Amino acid sequence: MKTTTRLLDLTAAMVLVVYVSFSPPLVSGEPGRRVSMTLVRDAAALGAFCLDGSLPAYHLDRGFGAGSNNWLLQFEGGGWCNDIASCVERAKTRRGSTRYMSKTVVFTGVLSNNASQNPDFYNWNKVRLRYCDGASFAGDSQFGNGTSLLYFRGQRIWNAIILDLLPKGLAKAHKALLTGCSAGGLSTFLHCDNFTSYLPTNASVKCMSDAGFFLDAIDVAANRTMRSFYSQLVSLQGIQKNLDPSCTHAFFPEPSLCFFPQYVLRFIKTPFFILNSAYDVFQFHHGLVPPSADQTGRWNRCKLNVTACNPHQLDALQGFRKDMLGALMNFFRNSTRGGMFINSCFDHCQSALEETWLSPTSPRINNKTIAETVGDWYFGRGEEAKEIGCPYPCDKTCHNLIPASTSDFLASNASGSGHNSRDDGFGERPRRV
Repeated sequence: MKTTTRLLDLTAAMVLVVYVSFSPPLVSGEPGRRVSMTLVRDAAALGAFCLDGSLPAYHLDRGFGAGSNNWLLQFEGGGWCNDIASCVERAKTRRGSTRYMSKTVVFTGVLSNNASQNPDFYNWNKVRLRYCDGASFAGDSQFGNGTSLLYFRGQRIWNAIILDLLPKGLAKAHKALLTGCSAGGLSTFLHCDNFTSYLPTNASVKCMSDAGFFLDAIDVAANRTMRSFYSQLVSLQGIQKNLDPSCTHAFFPEPSLCFFPQYVLRFIKTPFFILNSAYDVFQFHHGLVPPSADQTGRWNRCKLNVTACNPHQLDALQGFRKDMLGALMNFFRNSTRGGMFINSCFDHCQSALEETWLSPTSPRINNKTIAETVGDWYFGRGEEAKEIGCPYPCDKTCHNLIPASTSDFLASNASGSGHNSRDDGFGERPRRV
């Protein structure tokens, strides 16, 4: 389980990090907008701290013109830590402390202020919430043993950031969209209705998760690795009291199941959009085939390049897709205000970059890009925006960016050695397959 802990903590955002590091230039050929960090100075009074006790932070890019009263908030992703050792390690990095974070970030994809790259949201107020608690902004506890002190205060961080933004215009929002990628995408499921409660009753408020629909999957060794991990996470970080009470009541005596989007989804009242790959690379590597289920490495070549998968491995991948669609079927059939874009790309997080969000080479379903589908859903243009792509290998619009050296990196860093807060150096250029 220690190995799994390290892998989930170190690598939930690794696919995205490698993808970002080596993605092609933006459509316009111009760099994305660089936005400065804002520390939440009043957070200490609320007991809202990152793992190491540093103040939480966000990046705000002000809206303009017709978008001046509209707000888009994006949860940053980056895995989780579910035991003291991994959280202590994480607290020494940008995933657990604002001290180690870059003080500016580039806004691209759904955060872009370029109308040609982000036509529906380019002029909105856009906020990126920095992730430093290791529990999808949901914990409320702390640990101290005289040597180490850890703050598990994700829920308070969320509240502190919202309270800081309300007097800056969020309290008067006309339209709002809460989104996030990976662990941040999961945060969107956990905080969607709470976000709505802060805003005016006449505001149009909706939520979108990108690569956050983590399945309660049975791995190739017939274990529930993700369920075990989340159970430990919920217990360690005091998350249970912040989960949807209707959900925890329905799933008593296993409240930690409500950390899984597939179980909490039916209790969310706010209109919701689910953007996910049916072959999400992170879940492929750590939910379906975690290292603990593949100690001989027979999946290594398949993980690096899907064209190297044997028939048995492809069957397992198709089974994972079937399970994901099964978990979404009630939402697909019965949600009158929901939307989805479930494609068949071997990818992880698709709203953050121009290449996948909106460009001439973006992934498509029924000839619609992700940005177009999300915009149609949010603004109610046309019929229901629920798109499900055909299974691999029929989708020719995919980029299928799989990190070339992820397995080697994980093997050499499973014990935590060499882990730091840098964004670079995580692997070679992704391979197109």
